[in-house]
Amino acid sequence: METVDIPGLTNQVLWASLALAVAFGAVAQRTRFCTMGAIADVVNMGDWERARMWALAVAVAVLGFNGMVAAGWVQASNSIYAAPRVLWLSALLGGAMFGFGMVLASGCGSKNLMRMGSGNLKALVVMLVLGLAGYATLRGITGVLRVNTVEHVHFELATGQDLPSMAAAAFGLPGPMLALALGAALALVLLVWVLSKPEGRSGEVLGGGIGVGAVIAATWWVSGSLGFVAEDPNTLEPAFLGTNSRRMESLSLVAPVAYTLDWLLFFSDTSRTLTLGILSVVGITLGAFIVSVLDRSFRWEGFGSFEDLANHLVGATLMGVGGVVAMGCTVGQGLSGVSTLSLGSFIALAGIVGGAVAALRYQVWRIERSL
Repeated sequence: METVDIPGLTNQVLWASLALAVAFGAVAQRTRFCTMGAIADVVNMGDWERARMWALAVAVAVLGFNGMVAAGWVQASNSIYAAPRVLWLSALLGGAMFGFGMVLASGCGSKNLMRMGSGNLKALVVMLVLGLAGYATLRGITGVLRVNTVEHVHFELATGQDLPSMAAAAFGLPGPMLALALGAALALVLLVWVLSKPEGRSGEVLGGGIGVGAVIAATWWVSGSLGFVAEDPNTLEPAFLGTNSRRMESLSLVAPVAYTLDWLLFFSDTSRTLTLGILSVVGITLGAFIVSVLDRSFRWEGFGSFEDLANHLVGATLMGVGGVVAMGCTVGQGLSGVSTLSLGSFIALAGIVGGAVAALRYQVWRIERSL
């Protein structure tokens, strides 16, 4: 049997992940891609342009991932999103917490990384607090609370919770072909909706949606195909190289921020190594920095008032806790998770949108009350 160069292959995965994250940050910065911004535009102004950009990104990611499933390159069951156990309350509650928090913090994890890359010191504070809250919810005091409360509420499926696996078990049809059919159908519906209005056919919408969605799909390939080893010589078991979860991953930006802080704080501990998630955090920030310098939009910005600081601290805490409880954020669940057609990801996304709308309504109420 051919010997696999594990360190060399891991380096390939990490370099490719960094390059893709830089591309994500650059494209999102250039096109103003932002899930929270898209929701706020709809709620506050009735403007659907950025919502169409986000929908196009979902369509591309869904088609890309499920096309790879049909080709036999990846499997949804190898991700964290398609387990048989559906933690529906965690997804809904955690998603709502994250959605409410991202409005208070002026953006989700990816948006704040981009803002940080363009000189916003408020975003730096948000990411530090998000990382600490996320780490506590992974392994600390709020993690104990998470495991002993909401994670007790779930139901079990006979198959994975991705829709193709559920349909294959119900109808006795091949899972990979169902993945392609369902993925193509959802992508087509979204694409038709995106292009149905002139605002969905602008260069910014097309560039942002296609670019972001393609990065999500490509990162799945890097982690799930390039980085897959059928038999790790160290453990004699299948392995996905360069990930914190030891499973295949695409972009997600709550737990990786926590792992980034952990890597920095315990740098001298050789058991702490660079991973796809950590390099995603670095890459998105770097991509946004490059674009902001090139288009001369880089500028230093700080908090305007005590209330501004308080809102961002509360929002960052809610995002850190909620993102871990929901197993992802607007990128982790809203793009990467949804691309696998996971039931839990759709529930989490509904919670995120609901939480964001509630926070936007709360902000309007606060403004009206102060008049």
